This record gives sequence, structure tokens and C-alpha cells, in this order.
Amino acid sequence: MSTNTLKFILIVSSAILGFIVLAYISLMRKLDKGDKKLARQLKQGTKTSKFSLDVLYMKLYTIYLKIPGLKRYLLKIRRRLEIINIQDEYQTRRQASSSLTKALIWIIPLTILIIAISSSNPLLMVTLLLFEIFIIESLVEGNVNKLDNLLLKQQIEFFAEIRHAYHESNMVEEAIYQVAQTNEQEVSLQAEKIYEILIADDPETELEKYYDIAPNSYLKEFAGLSYLTKEFGDRKSDSGASLYLRNLNNITQEMQLEILKRDKLNYVFQSLSVIALVAVLLLEPLKSWAISNFTFVETFYNGKLGTVAELIVVILTIICYVMIRKVKDTTKNNIMEMDNEHPWQEKLYKRPITKTVVNAFMPKKKTKEYAKITKLLKDSASTQKIEWMYVNKIVMAIVTFILSIFIFNYIHNVATNWVYEEVLLEDGTTSMMMSTTEKRKGQKILEVDNKILDKLKGNNSITKERIRLELSLTDYYAEADDETLDKATQRVYIKLKTINAESQIQWYEVLMAMGFCVIAYMFPNILLIFQKKVRELEMEDEVMQFQTIILMLMKIERVNVEMILEWMERYSNIFRVPISKCVNNYESGAWEALEELKEDATYPKFVGIVESLQAAVEKIPIKEAFDELETEREYYKEKRKESNEQLISKKGLVGKVFGFAPMIILFVGYLIAPLVVLGLMNMGSTMSSMQGMM
Repeated sequence: MSTNTLKFILIVSSAILGFIVLAYISLMRKLDKGDKKLARQLKQGTKTSKFSLDVLYMKLYTIYLKIPGLKRYLLKIRRRLEIINIQDEYQTRRQASSSLTKALIWIIPLTILIIAISSSNPLLMVTLLLFEIFIIESLVEGNVNKLDNLLLKQQIEFFAEIRHAYHESNMVEEAIYQVAQTNEQEVSLQAEKIYEILIADDPETELEKYYDIAPNSYLKEFAGLSYLTKEFGDRKSDSGASLYLRNLNNITQEMQLEILKRDKLNYVFQSLSVIALVAVLLLEPLKSWAISNFTFVETFYNGKLGTVAELIVVILTIICYVMIRKVKDTTKNNIMEMDNEHPWQEKLYKRPITKTVVNAFMPKKKTKEYAKITKLLKDSASTQKIEWMYVNKIVMAIVTFILSIFIFNYIHNVATNWVYEEVLLEDGTTSMMMSTTEKRKGQKILEVDNKILDKLKGNNSITKERIRLELSLTDYYAEADDETLDKATQRVYIKLKTINAESQIQWYEVLMAMGFCVIAYMFPNILLIFQKKVRELEMEDEVMQFQTIILMLMKIERVNVEMILEWMERYSNIFRVPISKCVNNYESGAWEALEELKEDATYPKFVGIVESLQAAVEKIPIKEAFDELETEREYYKEKRKESNEQLISKKGLVGKVFGFAPMIILFVGYLIAPLVVLGLMNMGSTMSSMQGMM
């Protein structure tokens, strides 16, 4: 790209950015004026103003929801705002749309600038755009998790204040109201909502509604526990303490353990994503450094093999980044799964042609393969249906095949362009080893070669005699001797063969594309297996959380097995699907529903809880079925701490493998290996030439 073209693009980009900023300032001024005018009009009972930025944001919100990439970020921003704007859907939508719009005002010009600067190097452009997407993804995810963690810490202080207020009033709703009025943090909004639920005419219905919008499961537990205590009254535990306060203390301990686990995981993973992404940014600097210091590697880095090596590093970085996020995943509520009840896979599957194709690949029901895939979906805690999974597999396979063909074509273009751009002398000397005079001579030789290549390319039957004839007719080689013509003929012949070979996709490349297609087709299965392994690390932690819930409920009067299952369902993450199924089937047969739950979730420690619930259905009271939880409470607390330490250690080890893999491949595979191999080859050729001279 020329300097004038680059200046023109930068000026246009700056003008667009300036226009967007001025338009935004103008809209904000109109908003201020519009709000005042709107207030006067509302007082007079007349119609509203013609322009309202709020209306614009609401329209943009619906547009963003229809765009797959933007929808992801919009829902994540919603997740953050829902914590503050509890049940205020209008305010949540307006602020989410406003935040995303402001972000796009900066992202779009930055994207244009990246495209303008790197348009001559498509691979660098894609790399920078990917890096931009990853950074945005990390920032949005970090902001959401940061607010989640902040709310958890506020809840610990909030529960401590509840304890003091409850000692004074001995009334749950009064204690919550008193703390909500004095607490100015975000958690006070949750407290006010819980208070409104407790004093409502139909608190049970309102409580069910709150379960759907509560920012975390600990507030769900607190709301449910407060409702049960208000409804059935408080009672003294065996030690004489209030059962409500004791259970409140259990929830606090759960939150403390969760905060410690998240803080440690954040500490372990805080730099791994950055380390993985930096590998992509170091591609061009390392390439420039290697070429400037070791001239014999110029052909490798600017040619076909160097491009393949760069693509491997980029693809590996993407895979490792996705895996790191999967391993870290400390979020209890998956907002993407909750809000996306009808994903694009479902819409695509409903089309007759797509349905026919998917059904042809999908295993038939009641077969071993169908049962195997269904079990894998359950074990990995995935909410997608098997039909959606096969839509993903087929789409990924098709996209990968097409993308592979485009990549192979790009690699051919790189190789062809390098043939036209590489400056060589008759003896094969590269431009990095030439003097200024030799470079001018090499440039003239390159111009002659390119003219002949343009004339003869595309014909595989061209002989060396034809090339020699064409060279002898040029002004540069008109008076050249036979030895010079022979060297030039051999050089042009090799270039011509290279260009003709790179002008079309080879059969083995199509075969490779089909191989990549098969790998992409299997990738959703691999991802589910990996997710299953990660979930298995957290299963013990969730089972211990279930034990805490049962310990809280077992001494409350009128609590039954169905109520315990409902509480476990609200709190669960890994076992949510099988528990929900059990709750739905409970009324048709309690024992049978629990038996099916054991078959759906085969984790031994979870099965032990289900068997105790079965015993409590018909044989013994709940308190006796779980009496060991009370006697071994301290043991379970210590076991929980140890399990968290092991979980963090295992996740950290897996995260480091994926975090450092791109950097290792970058330095070893992209830098050191080419230097060593090409250095040895160059040394061997030098020794051979020296021996020939002797």
C-alpha cells in the first residue's frame, strides 16, 4: 500500500470518527432539551416530543438482539445491569443498549483503522481483528464477574447486619426492612425486593418470580429461608440457638468459600489469557527480527511454509483461548443459555431441507450411539438438544471445508507473490546479502523474469529451450554468454514451475480440507468431553453444597423431599437437568422419579444423597435420613476446603498447559526450529560450494 493511499484512508477514518463523535454530542444535547420538553408536555397532557434518545436505544436494543455477535455482548451487559436494576426491564434495556452503542462508537473506527493499516497483509489484519475481539470479550466477561463478586462480598456484610437486626426484633421481615433502609449498597435493592415478597398477599407466587431474576443462588436461598421462617416460625436448634440464624450462618460460610475459590482462580488465570493472546501479536515482530538478523530465513518466512506456520499459531491460539475460558468458568448462572431459548440451531433445524440432512447424520433413537450422545450432553451439563448439536457439527464441517479451501488458495497466492517479489542474482544471492549496486542489478533481473513469467505462465509444456529463447530476445540478456543464459534459464524455469503448481488447488489439499472437515465435525464432541472432564472436577463441590442445603432444611417443620429437590434444583448447575426432570415427574411417583434421577446422574456421592431421599419418602423422617450430616458437619467443612484446593490446583494446571502452548509453539516451532534447520542447510550448502571451489 502506498503512503498516499494510507494517508487518505487515515484521513477518511478520522473524519468518520469525528462525525460519529459530533453526532453523539448532538444527540446528547437533543436528549437534554427533549427531556425538559417531554416533562412539560406530560404535565400539559399533550403528545410527546418527536425525538427521544431513549426510544432510539430501545430500537437499537431489538436490532442488537438480531445480530449474533452483538447479541452475545448485549446479554452479558444485561447480566451486569440486572443486578442493579432489579425487575426494571425498561431501564435495563436502555442502559444495556446505551453501553453497547458507546462501545461500538470506539470499536468501529478502531476496526476501520486496523483494516486500513494492514489491508496489504490479510493474515496480519485477521490476527489484529481477532485480538480486538478477544480483548473485548475478556473486558465484558471481567466486568460481569467483577460485579458478581462485589455483590457476593456485599451479601456477607448484609447478612451480618441481618443477624443483629433479627436479634432486636425477632421478626424476619422487620430485620430485612431495617437493614435495607440503612444499607446503601447494591444488595439493598435485593433486600427491598425480598421484603416486598414477604409482605405480599401471595408471597409464594412472588417468591417463585424472584427465583427467576435473582443474581445468584445464595440470595435465592436467603429469600426462601426467610419465607419459610416467616411462614412456619423460627425454632431453637439442639444447642439453643436460633435455627434461622444458624442457617444464615451456613449460607455465609458457603459464600465465603465461593469468594475464596473465585479469588484464587482469578489469581491463577489472570495472566493466562493474555499470555495465550500475546503469541499472536509477536508473530510479525519475531518475523522481522529473524529476517533482519538471519538472512537465510527470508524465503521461509515470506514464503509458503512461513504462512502455514503463522496460521498454525493463530488457530492454536484461538483454540487455547476458548479452552482457558472453559476451564476457568466460575459463573453459576449461564446467561447465554438462560436467555437463548430458541437459538439459531433450532430455527435452522425447522427448515425441511436442513432437517432431512441433519436426520441423515444423526443416530436413530433407541440406538446405542443415540444413548451415548444423550448421556454425553447430560454429563457435560449442556442445555442443547441432540438435534442442535448435529446442526453445529454439520455447519462447522461445511464452514471448515470452505475456509480450508480459501486458506489453501491464500497460501498459493503468497507463494506466487513471493516468486514475483524475491530479488535474486544469477548465482542465487538474496537481496539481504546484496550491496546497493547488486540490489539495483537484482531488481532489473526480477523485472525481466516477471515479464517472461507473465508471458509463459499457465502452460505446463514450456521447455527450457523456449525460456532460453525468450531470455535471449530481451535487452538485458541480448549479449549474455551461454553460462549466464543457462543460469537465468534454470532460475526462470524453477519460478515458472512454482507459479504453475501454485495456480490451482491440488488433489491432496482437497483431501486435507476433507480431513479438517472431519475434525471440525468431531469438535463439538471433543468440546463436550472436555467440558465433562471440567465438570467432573466441580461435581464434588456441588454435592457438598447440596449437603449444606439439606442441613438447613432438615430441621424446619413441614419440609418434605419434594421441597428439598426444588431447593437443590434452584442451586444446582451441573445436576440441574436431571434434578429438574425428577421434580417434574415427582407427583407421578416419588420413588420412581428418584430412581430415574440416580440413572441420569451416576456420580456416586450424588447417588448417596438420592438414596437418602428415597429412604425419607416412605420409611423414615428426613432428619433421621440425613443425621450423619449433622454429626459430621465439621468434617464436611474441612473436606470442602480441601476439595476446593484440589479443584483450583487441577484447573490451574490445565489452564497453564493451554495458556503457554501458543507461546511454546511460537518460539520453538516458528522461530527456533526454522533457524536451526535452515541454518544447518545453509551451512551444508556453503561447505559444498567451498569444497567445489577447492
